[in-house]
Amino acid sequence: MKILKKLTKNPISLLGLLLILFFVIIAIAAPYLAPPARPHEPYRIPRDGYLATPQPPQPGAWESFPPDWKKHPFGTSEGQHDIYYGIIWGTRTAFRVGLIVTGSIALIGIILGAISGYYGGWIDEAMMRVTEVFMAFPFLVAAMVLTTILGKGLDKVMIALIVFGWPTYARLVRGDMLSVKENYYAEAARALGANDFRIIFRHVLPNAIYPVFVLATLDVGSMVLSAAALAFLGLGSELGYADWGQMISYARNWILGTRENAFAYWYTVIYPGAAILLFVLGWNLVGDALRDILDPRMKGTRAG
Repeated sequence: MKILKKLTKNPISLLGLLLILFFVIIAIAAPYLAPPARPHEPYRIPRDGYLATPQPPQPGAWESFPPDWKKHPFGTSEGQHDIYYGIIWGTRTAFRVGLIVTGSIALIGIILGAISGYYGGWIDEAMMRVTEVFMAFPFLVAAMVLTTILGKGLDKVMIALIVFGWPTYARLVRGDMLSVKENYYAEAARALGANDFRIIFRHVLPNAIYPVFVLATLDVGSMVLSAAALAFLGLGSELGYADWGQMISYARNWILGTRENAFAYWYTVIYPGAAILLFVLGWNLVGDALRDILDPRMKGTRAG
């Protein structure tokens, strides 16, 4: 609660919280804001024909709230996918990717880093060498290769991001564990006969995990960006799935517009691009504020 109060007192972090809350409301209200044409496939973006050329937003679509997506309030993309519907339901996709991937890599990194830092010796050496092997691969390139091998699908993208995303957390937790495990409360618990599991997860890890919260908050937006990049390259979810990255991929042939009007198809890029920008910005603002709150050393550095 103290952390939340500090976040709300900071105008920058408050803006981040409001942006996240805005997308949470959209994700929850998606069935109301954009009622699915096919209830059994709510993430399938409806199409209004198969014309390649995008169509601009139709007048009168915003006369009611929520707007009628069948009137295409944000226009249609290449292949006549409704942009408004894709953005609304794509919010749920963004939360699914960001939260599940970040939660998974944080959990894997915490467990491996805690074991490595606590026991040290050959266990630490073996785990850290494996971690360095994974870190040697450029993250996005490695995820791209693994996604290509696994095949198309949002679940495949998430698996690829998880496989190559955990090493940063493992090294972070391991470094903090090396210093925290020598404190008096860990020695006292060991002297009282507490087993290693209890010492690690009850006494040591809670005092070494705060930097993980900061990194995880920042990584939610980062993982959404990475998934969007893979989708833009054609390695994301299947065609027609409500995914912001794929919607920008639909716009790749229309970004420059026409010779007569360079901004003729602005809506194909601006709307999904703004959704990604604001979503990532919200998480980054909160992450930066958490870093200042949980790590006093950062305050001293900035003040100096």
